[in-house]
Amino acid sequence: MSSEPFDFAGDERGVLCIHGFTGTPFEMRFLGESLAARGMTVRGIALPGHATRVEDLEPLGMTEWTEAVTAAFDELAARCRAVAVVGQSMGGLLAMHLATRRPVAAAASLAAPLWFDGLSGFVARVTTRGPLAGKVRYLPKLGGPDVRALDVKRQNPAYRAFPVRALGQLIAFMDLVDDALPDVRVPLLVLHGEHDHTAPVGSASRIAERVQARELRVRILPRSFHLIAIDEERTVVAAEVGTFFERHLRA
Repeated sequence: MSSEPFDFAGDERGVLCIHGFTGTPFEMRFLGESLAARGMTVRGIALPGHATRVEDLEPLGMTEWTEAVTAAFDELAARCRAVAVVGQSMGGLLAMHLATRRPVAAAASLAAPLWFDGLSGFVARVTTRGPLAGKVRYLPKLGGPDVRALDVKRQNPAYRAFPVRALGQLIAFMDLVDDALPDVRVPLLVLHGEHDHTAPVGSASRIAERVQARELRVRILPRSFHLIAIDEERTVVAAEVGTFFERHLRA
């Protein structure tokens, strides 16, 4: 699977696919291809600072990411009758944020984090807001991508480190999206891996409790780690997203 952005031409049902922090469109390509096989027009973007060098991500943040997502949605909406949006991890946050600002037909959040737990959460806090703020530029991504499927783990071209400044932007964006969840009223699908080591599975429950979605479906996947769109249950994810979007992208 390629790390390049993708654009699959189809009918007037559009879907925007958004990858996660330090990731690439590789994370969304299997899902994108599955949706395209249903006849949908599918676009997978590379967020600013991603899919190049980790140094390119360091100075960027939520303004650049939200503007890129909005521009991609507007371009797709000009081609399609209705547009749904799906995002992995930070991409899920961006999808829900977009749903409060644009006429999104439906949204799907795949393992979106609202906070970080454990040691990773502690390290993130002390390096972005605590005593080490401004003193550490990069944090190594210990263990590599958080995915159970070893073949996918080896292929994944995501960055192997987190730029601390950009990580601070992600944490601030989590808070912003959490505050805005009651404004999410579009049909929403929330999927999360039970064994996610990056985004606490409790985030799925909090999203479900706070949104005011016209339709809400939540499913916890029993085998998956964090990158559920490409992990061992990726076909389940693709089926769930495809069925949900087909229902809400009808004329």
